[in-house]
Parts: sequence; C-alpha cells; structure tokens
Amino acid sequence: TLEPMPAGGPFEIVVEGKNRVAIEDVLVGEVWVCSGQSNMQMAVNGSYGADLVQQTAKYPHLRLISVPRVGTQEPQADFEGQWEPCSPENVGSFSAVGFFFGQLLHTSLDVPVGLIHDSWGGSSCEAWIRRDLLENDSQYKELMQRWENTEETYDAENVQADYEKKLVMWKEKAAAARDAGTPPPARPRAPRNPLIGQHRPGNLYCGMLKPIIGYGVRGAIWYQGESNASRAYQYRQLFPLMIRSWRDEWKQGDFHFFWVQLADFKAERTEPADSEWAELREAQTRTLSLPNTGQAVIVDLGESNDIHPRNKEDVGERLARWALASIHGVDIAYRSPEYKSSETRKNKIVVSFDFTRDGLRAFDVSEVRGFTIAGADKAFVDATAKIIGKDKIEVWSDAVAEPVAVRYAWADNPTCNVRTRAGLPLTPFRTDDWPGVTVDNH
Repeated sequence: TLEPMPAGGPFEIVVEGKNRVAIEDVLVGEVWVCSGQSNMQMAVNGSYGADLVQQTAKYPHLRLISVPRVGTQEPQADFEGQWEPCSPENVGSFSAVGFFFGQLLHTSLDVPVGLIHDSWGGSSCEAWIRRDLLENDSQYKELMQRWENTEETYDAENVQADYEKKLVMWKEKAAAARDAGTPPPARPRAPRNPLIGQHRPGNLYCGMLKPIIGYGVRGAIWYQGESNASRAYQYRQLFPLMIRSWRDEWKQGDFHFFWVQLADFKAERTEPADSEWAELREAQTRTLSLPNTGQAVIVDLGESNDIHPRNKEDVGERLARWALASIHGVDIAYRSPEYKSSETRKNKIVVSFDFTRDGLRAFDVSEVRGFTIAGADKAFVDATAKIIGKDKIEVWSDAVAEPVAVRYAWADNPTCNVRTRAGLPLTPFRTDDWPGVTVDNH
C-alpha cells in the first residue's frame, strides 16, 4: 500500500530484499470498476461506431483489464489477467460502456485511467452479494429457500447424461430429415449448471468480485437490473445492500457508485398499464438516497426489439458527467431532473422537479408526451401536459375531474419526450404509492 501521490507516470516500483524486483510502466490515476450484466459486458465491437473507435483508440495511459467470468461459492484470491494499454487491437473486445466512460474521464482530466471490467451477462444482483448477508436477513428467506432446494436436488451428471441422449436422438432425426429433404428438428439446448452460473447468491461475489476487493479505486459504474425486474420491490433493499456491502469490504469509505437506469425496451403500449421495468427503475431511483451515488437515465436510448441497445457512447457519457461534476467539480449538466412534489389545483396537478438546471423542454415535437393521470379509482389515462417556467409541469385530462395521481414514463417502453436544455431526460416517476405488480414477488 502506497501513500497517495500525484497522477502521472509511467513510474517504476522497485522492491528489494534478498533479491530485487522492478515493476515497470506503472501509472498513477483513477481506477474504476465496471460491473453488472450484459449491457455492461457488451463489447465495443457490438456498439454503434465501433469501426471508428477502433481507428482512434490510441490511449497508452488508458489501461484495461477484464476479470474472467467465474461462478463459485469458494472465495477466489486472484484471477488470470493483466493491465493493457488501450489500443485499436484490444479495445474492440472491452466493455463499451466502460470504455466510453473511461475515455471521457481520461481526456477530460488528462490523468491516467484504469478500467476493471467485471461483469457477467444475465447476472442477478444477489449473485454479487456475500451470501451470509442474504441468509441472515429474513426478507430474503424465500429467495434463499428456492436456492437451497436447487442446491439439494440439482444433479449435474444426470442432467448432462440426459442431454447427451437427446443429442444422439437429434443427430439421427436430423440425418433422416436431410435424406428426406425436410427441415431438421431444433437442436436440444445444452444445459447450464445453475450452481456455477451467474444467478446463485454469492457466486459472483466469490468468483469475480472478491479477487479485486481492496484494490485502490475511485469508484464503480454499474449496469444491471433486467434480471431482477420481476422482483422490483425487493430490489429497493437488495441493490442498496449490495452497494453498502461492497463499500464495507473495500474499506475505502463511501466510494462513488454510479449506475445506469434501465433503458426503454419491449413493445410500446397504446394504453397505460402496470410495468415491472417501471417499478425496477423506481427502485433504482430510490437508491439515490445513499451517499455518493448517481444515476444515468437512458429511457430515451433503448430499442424496443433489442434488450442490448447499441448506443453505448451516450450511456458512457452520461455516467462520465456524474464523475466529472460530482467528484471533480466540472461545471457541466450531469443529473437528470427528478420528481420533487405535486399540488392539486382543481382538475389539474402541478408537478415540481429538482435538478432542472437550464429548464425543461419537449423534445422532437412541441407536445409534451409521457404523462398519465388518475383519480381515486386508480384508473390511469393519457394526460395533457404543459411545461410551466423552469421546473414545473401542469398535467390534466378531461376524463378525470378529480385527479389524485400522476405518472411519467411509467411503462416498459414509454413514449416520453421531456428533457433538460442540455439533453438529459426527465427521470421516470409516479406521485402515488399504490402497490405495484411486483410487490409480492420475493
């Protein structure tokens, strides 16, 4: 452990005892953990503009390292990997969100930046948490009981043997189909052992996080939540627990932790409806109550037919805005507007917002879109909305004479268009606290 020192390099570290060891090309700067599931794992090669990125990614003081995907209940002390200077040859396989975030920090601050890519597609939040923390909390009893049952009953050898039999039968049927000139049957899917996968509680904490805990970091960026959407209410406690537990183990205090809110996804609905993804977004927003946290809202960057939207550059930029402004004091827009309060005025509800900075505007069309309104019957209908001044929006509908609640962007894939003048989208919200569709899912 070294005392803090000015950013720069390259330096040489020399350790002398009975022998002499010299470690060369050492940099001092910002180090960030880039974790989560597939939208963090998605490589630069899969994002828009990958060909141009590869032509220009010549940053010898931007260093990249990736942690192999290992799921286990046995805490790991090390992993196979090494720091590499960012280059056209290796940037393509690195996390796109991580790269775009780190590249902006590196060029803006003019200091070395190190990125530790530590994600696994499809991973559940509970896999990144130390298992005993979940076992000792009664609210996760059902979750842990399900996994204890799986652990007791899953027989990997029998499952594999059954798959091998099905594969032999498939080959015979496929050959017969080819001879007959007919389409072959679908190939059986190879089994995935849940005991060594990315969902089992504690698996990724032990296999992927434990090896890097204690490395000096500035903070972490996180893109996950899709796999927990059906348990969104549980995520209200689960996600903050994960953040607090990482900080406790790192012993660096409340290091900065920024995450990406879920993008818009799935088919657009023509009528207001309940939404698991909206409830998960709400759980993410509530986590801003923890110190030194930030949320990049990207409800405008998703693709309805692809859970992996390819625009990762804007995602990285919105995360970088948080780091530059909240840590380094750079005077730029960085936080999306958030719901503050509401007031009923006859047949209308006036909603006030925090963090509007230079004001709100309707993007693309003049009409404000994305609001719904309901009376005491809890039946939401599409609403008309009007921006008032810098930080208020008036909402109403002729179909609701006595409104009591307003929602905005409350859908898997909402049609919404309110942004700040700097282009940051309004954070999805609701003014009511009526039980959602995931309230009983544990």
